[in-house]
Amino acid sequence: MVKKRPDPTKRTLIEAKAAVLKALGHPTRLWMAEQLADGEKCVCELGASIDADFSTISKHLAVLKQAGVVVDEKRGKQVYYRLKVPCILKYLSCVEAVIRADAEAAAKGPA
Repeated sequence: MVKKRPDPTKRTLIEAKAAVLKALGHPTRLWMAEQLADGEKCVCELGASIDADFSTISKHLAVLKQAGVVVDEKRGKQVYYRLKVPCILKYLSCVEAVIRADAEAAAKGPA
């Protein structure tokens, strides 16, 4: 049997998708992405909402930026972040719908 070599372009795309999912795989970063659904926010706004120091918040945002989930813009002394790919929110809504449906089915018990 001859093993088929993976297409390098497809492999690169799969790795990029995995990087996005990995970046969203931390609860704080997932929360941050969801907060940006309402529009851009400065680091200070995100920091005021969670119990974390500035460097921790910045590290989380850097991971999201590296994965291509968010973009930033410096204005004076403040840095503002916004979702680069807002379609991620549709994916998250889909995941939430599955979780809720599973919870409802479990609450009803066996069929």
